[in-house]
Amino acid sequence: MKINDNGTERNMTETEIANHETVFAEIETNKKAQAKAAADKATAKQAVLDRLGITADEAALLLG
Repeated sequence: MKINDNGTERNMTETEIANHETVFAEIETNKKAQAKAAADKATAKQAVLDRLGITADEAALLLG
């Protein structure tokens, strides 16, 4: 892998490659966690709407 070091392109060191891979793995993990949280929230919201017997549009009208 290449890196730009103050205007000079050079190969990354093993440590830099390891850090790079770790950061990108953490980003992917965070993306997956955020997607799961959003899906869980949507599921919980739909469960409440189902219990109330109303649609999301009707809930928006009530709350808006």
